[in-house]
Amino acid sequence: MTAHQWRVGPSPADGERADLAVDAHRGLRGPYTGLGSLLRLIVPETYERRPDLVRRHLTEILSAAPELRGAIDAAPETLTSLAVPEERTRIYPANRTRRLAHGATEFVAGHAAASGRLPLRVAFDRVDQADPTDQEFLAIFLRRVRPDRVRVTIGTDGGSLEPELSAALERYATRLPDLPRPGAAAGRDREELAQAYVDADGTSTDPAELAAYEQTDADRRVRLHDARAARLRERGEWSLELGAIPWHLERGSDPAGAGADALYEAARHCGAMGYYHAVIDYGTRGRAIVDPETQMQRFWLLSTRASSAMVVLGRTVEAEPTYLDLRSRYADPELQMSTGYALAMLYTRFHPDELRDHHLARGYINNSIAIASLLPDLEKRAFHSVFQNNGLALIEMRLGRLPAALRLVDEGLRRLDQELPGDKHRLHRSVLVHNRGKAYLALGRLDEALADLTKVIELDPNYADYYFDRADVRRRLGDLTGAVADCDTAISLSPPFYELYYNRADIRTELGDLAGAVADFGYVVELEPDQVDARVNLVSLLLDDGLLDDARPHLDEGLLRHPDEPRLRQLRGVLALADGDRAQARRHFDAALRADPELVAALASRAALAFDGGDHATAVADLTAALAVEPDNPDLWYNRGFVHQASGRWVDAVADYSRALDLPGADRGELLSQRARCHAELGDTEAARADETAGAAERLDLAGAR
Repeated sequence: MTAHQWRVGPSPADGERADLAVDAHRGLRGPYTGLGSLLRLIVPETYERRPDLVRRHLTEILSAAPELRGAIDAAPETLTSLAVPEERTRIYPANRTRRLAHGATEFVAGHAAASGRLPLRVAFDRVDQADPTDQEFLAIFLRRVRPDRVRVTIGTDGGSLEPELSAALERYATRLPDLPRPGAAAGRDREELAQAYVDADGTSTDPAELAAYEQTDADRRVRLHDARAARLRERGEWSLELGAIPWHLERGSDPAGAGADALYEAARHCGAMGYYHAVIDYGTRGRAIVDPETQMQRFWLLSTRASSAMVVLGRTVEAEPTYLDLRSRYADPELQMSTGYALAMLYTRFHPDELRDHHLARGYINNSIAIASLLPDLEKRAFHSVFQNNGLALIEMRLGRLPAALRLVDEGLRRLDQELPGDKHRLHRSVLVHNRGKAYLALGRLDEALADLTKVIELDPNYADYYFDRADVRRRLGDLTGAVADCDTAISLSPPFYELYYNRADIRTELGDLAGAVADFGYVVELEPDQVDARVNLVSLLLDDGLLDDARPHLDEGLLRHPDEPRLRQLRGVLALADGDRAQARRHFDAALRADPELVAALASRAALAFDGGDHATAVADLTAALAVEPDNPDLWYNRGFVHQASGRWVDAVADYSRALDLPGADRGELLSQRARCHAELGDTEAARADETAGAAERLDLAGAR
């Protein structure tokens, strides 16, 4: 199969040979510059041919190409997406962009199939200058889409790439000969070159254009930037507000005003969408052009946009000094309150474990609670008091004080209902109900947890994560069918995320729907091939069903990615044994146990291999080691008893069978039958007859239950 392609050198990235070519430089349109440009080209055609395909991926399409809103159906709204900025109290997780990337990958592949042009040839240029959202999408796209369906050419020119994309290019793309660098273009005067530099929106790599721009009078440069920003805004394309327009306004006639405003709006939008690397960029650039003395509000908000994004990305140590700096600069009560909350969350939730300090977090949040109680505006006082106490509830949960956490959330809901109009802060009301449900779940009060999760779904019916959480509660309550239904609904509302399919696979396994479980686990490892637990479960199910050839490629891929993973080594040994290669099986079992000496599956498998080879002593030793890890596993007691029985150690066998019979989940009919034989060998005919009678009754009961 012809591979995807990777060309290094100046643009274009083989665009003349592509059906579709886009420029991915983030300076043009910020996050998803490349993907959004591709979607703007293909969505209108797909909407004509396959409107169902477009509707299935509305969230991904409109997230990457917001200009298409109005041209196609609207994506399902949630309270998060509907909340006005001052009422938004929930942020998306950092991995939301992976969900969008997977959904967009499936949409583009579906478009190619619907178009009948196979392979559809797509070129992405200047990918080394792309935002992390585009680089993440392209890494996933290269891995998941077969080049005989969509053949991708990636163009880079020496800039840095995200590690995942570098690895994907090395594995899934063929490196083409580097492009030669063109010579200097003749025939343009300095004014034309400077204009070309400005019209490239900060993405030009032409040394002559840069030199001409730098030699242009400063006032003239300002006018060029103002004019270019105005022309771009006339186009009415929102994504330009995330790239070229802020860049020009930073360099125009009012950088601290119009420039900072543009950067703040870009940061606000990208923060709401979960594009956190871009938020850090906008916030950092904005801080650099505003005056912290005369523009306190703008400096504060740009700063906290950036630091909050750092926190979500796990860069908490880098974020903390920003909050401390703001607290030292300003005595504003609301700033002190909000930064105190942020610091409390760092120390109770976001910092690495070794830096967490729940008592320090309580100190910060109590100070914020005190400030909230003194706010002069009654509505603000009520909302912020509830919000800050919700933060205290989280700290109480982290400290193990679940009743106190539950009481705080309950009081917050009552206060919102009493003091604020019902149409205000709907999102935060739903967050509180959800948090109360989680507190009930932690307390083991499953019925009350279910009631709250049902209530929050009524409040916010298009938010997939709530169905995901309710599925977990329903599963714990034994309502497996209801749990699957909630997973199905969540899947219909969200771009793909592997946790949903993993959980549904587990539930399907419990229901006996092994084909459904295999399909879901298979999709999990397609989405995220490094999810070892899903791969282990998938391979185990395939091997149990005798589908050796189906299991083999999943095992090979898993061991390629995780060569020392003991569970995969053990399963590779099981496969080798099924292939009849006992020596290879033993090598894999040994390797698994070197990596994890307490891996029960490997100990049991090696014991079975030893027993079949007549090495009863090794079998007993491995089963004894396994029982030290899982002393309440009736199958291990049965197996060791069986080895003892085969070795003529009747007393030891009876002891093991008796121990197994005391444990839940034991195969009582088989155990009693085997123990009867041992009693007979020991000459205890009365005990043998008693066991035979009891065993027959157990088998009869089991047959009746079936």
